[in-house]
Amino acid sequence: MNDFIESARKQFEYYKMLGDKAMQQLSDEQLFWSFNEESNSIATIVKHLWGNMLSRWTNFLTTDGEKATRNRDFEFVNDATTRQEVLQRWEEGWACLFQALDSLSVEDLSHIVYIRNQGHTVTEAINRQLAHYPYHVGQMVFIGKMLASQWTSLSVPRGQSVNYNQEKFTQPKHRAHFTDDFLKKA
Repeated sequence: MNDFIESARKQFEYYKMLGDKAMQQLSDEQLFWSFNEESNSIATIVKHLWGNMLSRWTNFLTTDGEKATRNRDFEFVNDATTRQEVLQRWEEGWACLFQALDSLSVEDLSHIVYIRNQGHTVTEAINRQLAHYPYHVGQMVFIGKMLASQWTSLSVPRGQSVNYNQEKFTQPKHRAHFTDDFLKKA
């Protein structure tokens, strides 16, 4: 089960890296662009992720994941005005998550934690966030691809799948995490 914690951490690192690389490819102005009033800018998505991460992962094992101090609705009102503010929130949220993950032991995985008074095993709570955060990082990447004048692929570039697979199949069968190749390049 310790593999689960390590695997979850690698997956979170991978999605953080995707968000990092998406934002690096955009101008400051593009971080604040939204399609319309009903859509979110990358800055707003980051603010929401930051609020969620601080709420879910602060005192993860001992307090409800929906903290009384959280104002979820305000997370969707962007008040950041600079790239630095956006990146500060981004890093603070991820640091909170990684600190909580790094403090877990195998014995903690079956412990019950609550989110809005709904009980989850630690494993279920981690899986819940592994579904939530990639959803929003995918939005960030999609927005980035629409806005960047020249986009650098964050995974296997178009037209390169055959080469990528050929390289993989030249290697002997081995145990590895799917994120290892991408995180090495980061």
